[in-house]
Amino acid sequence: MLRESAKGVTVAVRAQPGAKKTALAGVYGEGAEAQLKIAVHAPPIEGRANTALIEFLADTFSISRKSVELMSGETNRSKVFLLNGVSKARAEEILARALC
Repeated sequence: MLRESAKGVTVAVRAQPGAKKTALAGVYGEGAEAQLKIAVHAPPIEGRANTALIEFLADTFSISRKSVELMSGETNRSKVFLLNGVSKARAEEILARALC
């Protein structure tokens, strides 16, 4: 789900568009294939869900929206985002608190 990168950490995300509100919904899959499941209020039309995911990840990890980059999966439910300036240890700590 989380991998270290030269610029920060990448996070694998499984989007669930069309939800009542944008929120963490748990973990999708297991082991190395695990993804952070995020319910997204915005519809998957014209990049609205991707924009909502970027805003949600920026808020969750207390970074600017410009620090969140969509690396892959623009039109898929499975996506990979780069969180610039976030260490893997910090990301794990934030997610551990958020998923409790």
